[in-house]
Amino acid sequence: MGRIAGRFVRVEPRLRAGRLVLGLLSDLPRKNCWTIAERAGEATPHGMQHLLCRASWDAGAVRDDVREYIVEHLHDKAAVSVVDETGDLKKGTRTVGVQRQCTGTAGRIGNSQVAVYLVYADPRGHAAVDRELYIPRSWTSAPARCQAAGLGEDTVFATKPELARRMIERFLDAGHHAGWVTGDEVYGGNPKVRGALEERGLGHVLAVGCSAEVTTGAGTFRVDALAKKVPKRAWQRLSAGRGAKGQRFYDWAVIDLAEAAPGHRQLLIRRNRTTGELAYYRCYSPDPVPLTTLVKVAGSRWRAEETFQSEKGLAGLDEHQVRRYPSWIRWVTLSMLAHAFLAVVRADEHTRQSTDGGLVPLSCNEIQRLFIAVVVQPLHDAAHRLSWSDWRRRHQERSRTSHYRRQTASQT
Repeated sequence: MGRIAGRFVRVEPRLRAGRLVLGLLSDLPRKNCWTIAERAGEATPHGMQHLLCRASWDAGAVRDDVREYIVEHLHDKAAVSVVDETGDLKKGTRTVGVQRQCTGTAGRIGNSQVAVYLVYADPRGHAAVDRELYIPRSWTSAPARCQAAGLGEDTVFATKPELARRMIERFLDAGHHAGWVTGDEVYGGNPKVRGALEERGLGHVLAVGCSAEVTTGAGTFRVDALAKKVPKRAWQRLSAGRGAKGQRFYDWAVIDLAEAAPGHRQLLIRRNRTTGELAYYRCYSPDPVPLTTLVKVAGSRWRAEETFQSEKGLAGLDEHQVRRYPSWIRWVTLSMLAHAFLAVVRADEHTRQSTDGGLVPLSCNEIQRLFIAVVVQPLHDAAHRLSWSDWRRRHQERSRTSHYRRQTASQT
């Protein structure tokens, strides 16, 4: 917390931010301003709500501190930047960015809020270093709605690939470097993203759909048509990285592409050894690289899913109950900081300690359990618990009365 202390104008919000981060790292069954304020010993949730809504501090500067913290401790020549999005299911229509849209969290179209993240992944760990909320056209076409949600009337629509490019450029402009970028079809199918990466000299392994077209020495083909032409001897069994149940082995093949621009471009094809399902990646590198390198980068994309799972399960990334954009960006940034702490401690412990002695290496989950037992576990007397019970019931009564009054007024 000392790294971000200078981002707060007053000492009160700085201290309260520390209590909020401790609450995010705790084992509360649900993490929001109410539960965290109660755990921290505060009489009401107003202070936590003020921290997210109105207190004077720069979430963008804190994001920069989080990025510096992660890169400082996880820096590695083999690091990969991963762009991916995740969604949070939400009710109603007032929460910023919410509309009916497809989200992998639910596996269907639902009322949700979607954000794009940039994840820094290296062999020792991974964590999110940047975030951008996706604002659909249904919002940007309604200036009054944007203003009510704290976005500003001049908010313009930006696609998910544009948000990803914005974060990558911000990462590079800060003086950092990751030799490779990977992402799913949303980003691989966008030529502007690929072009921007190539202009900055970044290699990429980006997934594309089966209908994508590429140019080879023999002409232009759909990638699924090219896959059928690959001879059996061209497939190689390689691991895409270590998973929870061991190495993730697939069959891989690579085809050189013929494009006039400088650099080396290839089509990477992955085949599931059980189902035969195929996946395709457009690859670029300033210099020639072996197939094993491309496979390793492609396998790094799973690090983003692991990061989302960890940030949501351990640091409350998706448990916010806020409507306006300033509150969302502050909550998410502090959640990223909480998870970054776990990721950095895990990486440092793996560096210090060997795996000898019959012990599995420390995970973020186990580090959180130990941290809760040693530092976070709160002890409050019965009076504090009863006071919060009264507060909840009083607030619920006010909300119920207000709801009934609106309902009565609408019927008259």
